[in-house]
Amino acid sequence: MKKRSFLQAALLLGSGSLPTAQAQTAGPAAPTAATPIKFQLDWRFEGPAAFFLHPVAKGYFQAAGLDVSVDAGSGSGGAVQRVASGSYDMGFADLAALMEFHANNPDAPNKPVAVMMVYNNTPASVMALKKSGIAKPADLTGRKLGAPVFDAGRRAFPIFAKANHVGEVQWITMDPPLRETMLVRGDVDAITGFTFTSLLNLEARGAKPADVLVLPYADWGVKLYGNAIIASPRLIAENPAAVKAFLRAFARGAKEVIAQPAAALAAVRARDGIVNVALETRRLQLAIDTVVNSPDARAEGFGQVRPARLSLMASQVSDAYRTKTRVDPAAVWNGSFLPPAAELDVLPRK
Repeated sequence: MKKRSFLQAALLLGSGSLPTAQAQTAGPAAPTAATPIKFQLDWRFEGPAAFFLHPVAKGYFQAAGLDVSVDAGSGSGGAVQRVASGSYDMGFADLAALMEFHANNPDAPNKPVAVMMVYNNTPASVMALKKSGIAKPADLTGRKLGAPVFDAGRRAFPIFAKANHVGEVQWITMDPPLRETMLVRGDVDAITGFTFTSLLNLEARGAKPADVLVLPYADWGVKLYGNAIIASPRLIAENPAAVKAFLRAFARGAKEVIAQPAAALAAVRARDGIVNVALETRRLQLAIDTVVNSPDARAEGFGQVRPARLSLMASQVSDAYRTKTRVDPAAVWNGSFLPPAAELDVLPRK
């Protein structure tokens, strides 16, 4: 045995394969390649996009072992479909749009799942000029309302109308850029839209804030959840650690965005050099105040949902959207990837 061992060593030495003392010493491990994550926003690079662009710019995703690329979007419905198609791994979309996709495509093989709530309340509201005489929801009965056909506020309007005893209204359909213009011109009596989008657009078209009536759905009995981070079930199954890492890095960045929105806008400007920084800072702050750091969010906890409220929303969306099948709340939400409570403590106390 000793002779055989000596011969084996001699052969290795002759071939140059015998490990040296230097080779046997463990050196630094080779860097592990970052996991690529393609992320689809719900809309353009406006103020609220800072929630995702800021942690990218600060390197928080990279530090978590992720290579995250963020693309602008054209609506929540599109974000859901692109994640479902496999073109994107994760996205940001209105929970109602996700519910509608699930209920209308029960046999789809890759239905996205919401993994973190960001807008605890829907940003949808009805807006009118006070000179119209509209002062409360019931005053909308018989009036002309304008919005794109896919607008979240328009889709959920039957829920708002039922909660506030609003009668029949007449809908006027237009493209998004014309919505606020038509209200200012008097072509419609009111519009639906996201508060932090339409209110600032109305100002840009000459309307004074004091002259605009805003009826937020969340303040008028409609407790729908808003936008959530969604993930592909394929990513969840194949790399659950990446989903957890994404949410932890996102929460870290979100805390800074909420604390210093003006500073966070630098990341948005870096992606779109022509953005109006002052306007988008106001838009971001308005989003934070109305749907991110809302009383409901502080009560439930950032990133989380309450089962009873989620179930009620599933039932309301099934009815208002007239889906092919009923929405299953358990199928659209998975909170098991959320960071620990300490890391979700991102909302300033009021």
